[in-house]
Amino acid sequence: MPFDAPLLNPDLVQRLRQVRLLALDVDGVLTDGRLYFDADGDSLKAFHTLDGHGIKLVQRAGIQVALITGRDSPMVTRRASALGIRHLHQGIEKKLPTLRRLCQDLALDLSEVAYCGDDLPDLAPIHRAGVGISVPGAPSYIRRHADWVTEREGGHGAVREICDTLLQAQDSLDAVLDTYLNGQD
Repeated sequence: MPFDAPLLNPDLVQRLRQVRLLALDVDGVLTDGRLYFDADGDSLKAFHTLDGHGIKLVQRAGIQVALITGRDSPMVTRRASALGIRHLHQGIEKKLPTLRRLCQDLALDLSEVAYCGDDLPDLAPIHRAGVGISVPGAPSYIRRHADWVTEREGGHGAVREICDTLLQAQDSLDAVLDTYLNGQD
């Protein structure tokens, strides 16, 4: 396991067991939040491969994944496609209504959602999700509303930490490890 599971209180572990949807912001969560521009003005984003593999693992375990981001980016579309993420919502300023519609479409309650974000547009979903998560680089007034702040920074394994912890809370991590140990990936 690439990360040690964080020490979480028993109530939070119980809520993580109920999660059926992991919803993520992109900039500052799946990336380090910095925007890079080339000479033509096109923006670039860097994604961590550990995060991507973690997303694939939770999907295999039956947890759906959604990206809800304020920016519109062909790179995010490409990354979501490569990871098999079917629920991609870009250009979203008010994220809670989008999250609620997605829950309705998937016949889920907000209590079955873990949401990770790092800025003001993420505050309502962090506050209302069953498990609200943030990252260390988020402003203190965002982190204060989260149930859990990851050890890892956004873009540097925070999402993998979340995925591994979800798998562990749902007693799926050992089965995942066994699959890889036995070469049956």
